[in-house]
Amino acid sequence: MDRTIDLNHLDKSQWQTFRFDEIAQSIGERVDPNETELDVYVGLEHLDSESLHIRRHGTRDDVNGTKLRFYSGDVIFGRRRAYQRKAAIATMDGFCSAHAMVLRAKPDVIDPDLFPFFLHSDAFMNRAVDISVGSLSPTINWKSLREQEFLIPPKDQQAKLAELLWAGDGDAERAGMLLVSFENIRLASEKEFLISYSLSPKIVAEEFFDSVRDGTHATPKRQSSGFKLITSKNIKSGLIDTETDYFISHQDYEEVNRRSKVDVNDILLSMIGTVGLCSRVTYEPDYAIKNVGLFKTGDPNRSKLGFYFLRSGIFQAHIERHLSGTTQKYLPLSFLRKIKLPDYRNVEADRFVEEMEQFDLLKSEVVQRANVSLQLLNSLINQIF
Repeated sequence: MDRTIDLNHLDKSQWQTFRFDEIAQSIGERVDPNETELDVYVGLEHLDSESLHIRRHGTRDDVNGTKLRFYSGDVIFGRRRAYQRKAAIATMDGFCSAHAMVLRAKPDVIDPDLFPFFLHSDAFMNRAVDISVGSLSPTINWKSLREQEFLIPPKDQQAKLAELLWAGDGDAERAGMLLVSFENIRLASEKEFLISYSLSPKIVAEEFFDSVRDGTHATPKRQSSGFKLITSKNIKSGLIDTETDYFISHQDYEEVNRRSKVDVNDILLSMIGTVGLCSRVTYEPDYAIKNVGLFKTGDPNRSKLGFYFLRSGIFQAHIERHLSGTTQKYLPLSFLRKIKLPDYRNVEADRFVEEMEQFDLLKSEVVQRANVSLQLLNSLINQIF
C-alpha cells in the first residue's frame, strides 16, 4: 500500500467529474441460448448482494429467450431491484439475464481493477436506486444511467486504491471461504452422528414433543402498531427475525395464542414459501405466529435435539421429497406430526447435541469475523468514493 494515500484525509481537489457513459460502456451483444456454444448462464439469482464474485451459475439448458453476452472481465450489474446491490465480475465468457446490465470499464477514465469497487460504492448504488423506474420491480434504463455524473480519482492514484481494495476483498473472501469449509465439516459430523451412531429417526414428532401445532391460518387485520405477527419469512436458519411491519390488535393476539402460543424451548419451522427453515426459541417471545410449524416442549434437552435434527441435511432432504403444492410449496400439519426424530434416550443423543452446540459457538465467531471483514471493505470503498 502506498502510504502517501491517506484515506482519512483523502484530497479530492484533483478529482474530476465524468458522466457514467464516459466511465463505462454498456455491452448490448445479444445471445439466443438455443443457438450458442456458450454454456455459462448467470441470472440475478446467481449474484450475491454486496459481492464482487460469482460463485454459482446455470447452463443454457436452464433458460429460453434472448440474453446478454458477457466476456471475462466484464461486470454483470443487476439493474432490476438495484437496492439488492448486485454487481459481480465475470471470470469466464457466457451470457446473462436481460434484467442485468453488462458493463465494461473505459480504461482511459477508470482502472478496470478499480471499477467494480466503484459500482459497489454508496455513491453509485444509491444513485442507481434513485433513477430506477417502476414500483413492483424497479429497473434502471441505460439512457438514464449514462447521464449520471460521478467524481473519479486521478489515474495516477487508481492503481494504488485498487490494490488496497483488492487486499480488503481478499480478507473478506478468506473469511467467507472459512465459513463454507466450517459448514461442510459440521454437515459431515452431523451425518456421521445420525447414521454411524444409530441416531436414526424412530420417534414420531407428536410423541417426541408435547404437541405439534401450527400458527393461525386466518389473516388478522393488519395495524401500524400493536403486537407482532411472525410468518414463515421471519424464520431464518437458526434465528427468528422479529423485525416486522405486521402488527395486530391485542384481541387478535390473544385469539391466535389460544391456538398456538409460543414459549421458550419451542421450535418454529417455516411451512410455506421457503420451507424447512427452523429456529429454537431461547427467550420469552413477544409475538404471535401465522403459517409456522410449532413444536412444543418444556424440556431444553429434547428441544435442542429436536432443533439440531430438524435443521440437519438429512431432514432437509426428506422435506424436499415430501413438499405439497404446485405454484407455492408447503408442508401440511399432518406431515409435521408424523416426522420421525432420534430417540432422546439414546446415550449418543447428548454427544450429538454437545458437538452441534460447539459448532454453533465456533460458527458465530467465524461469522463475526466475516462480517467485520466485509464491513471494513465497504467502509474503505465509501471512504474513497
